[in-house]
Amino acid sequence: MLPWKRLLRPLTALLLTASVALVPAATSAHAADAPSRGWNDFSCKPSAAHPHPVVLVHGTFGNSVDNWLGLAPYLKNRGYCVYSFDYGQLSGVPVFYGLGPIDKSAGQLSAFVDRVLGSTGATETDLVGHSQGGMMPRYYLKFLGGAAKVDALVGIAPSNHGTTLNGLTRLLDYFPGAGDLLSRNTPALADQTAGSPFLTKLNEGGDTVPGVTYTVLATKYDEVVTPYRSQFLSGSGVNNVVIQDLCPLDLSEHAAIGLFDLIAFHEVTNALDPAHATATTCASVLG
Repeated sequence: MLPWKRLLRPLTALLLTASVALVPAATSAHAADAPSRGWNDFSCKPSAAHPHPVVLVHGTFGNSVDNWLGLAPYLKNRGYCVYSFDYGQLSGVPVFYGLGPIDKSAGQLSAFVDRVLGSTGATETDLVGHSQGGMMPRYYLKFLGGAAKVDALVGIAPSNHGTTLNGLTRLLDYFPGAGDLLSRNTPALADQTAGSPFLTKLNEGGDTVPGVTYTVLATKYDEVVTPYRSQFLSGSGVNNVVIQDLCPLDLSEHAAIGLFDLIAFHEVTNALDPAHATATTCASVLG
């Protein structure tokens, strides 16, 4: 008989290690009390050119600063009012966020969007999220009234239909109690497992809701949300993009596409302002 209890701990640790690739080593700074290179300025008023404030939604194990040290200044420097926040904190776990139940995290997003709309005077926001942060807002849009307050959702390597972590999560079936252990310790990881009750509810009846445009930016080198095409959405108002179709030389994997990929960043701006979109190519790294 296998020593189940001894095997549960390393299996869970392996899942956590795989998922931690979502972000680099985190700092202890939070957007609420850090300069954040000019974003999270609640005195910012959207311009006529960019009327929608942009809310950035970090990924699992991420936080409101580390996940956006590349994209937030990129958007801020192009005239957007940009905001980020922390969600999904577990009791006793500092710095690393996005670990709590995803439906509860969607409620935190709802409250933050209301705060941004109240301070800016805008009627709608645009949402840009990485990994879980690209998928979780869909719960807000579908079940919490977010569709009336959001014009566009851009998901960067989003876990829209869950992940097998290259089949790793399927091993849970062979270890009695492992799934329950994962759910208790890190609910967001369990929620993002392909076929989870959360994802079944989220995707039942269609991937999208009317009135919101959706963009998915995926990399074929993604090693966390697998298979990478599971990130794609179906429905009206959807644009699914593989970064390597725009630049075959782009080798970004799951973390890099959200953290510092200027080709992906350029495509984000195209999604936020399609009326002034320009071709995204390998040369976009110079833009």
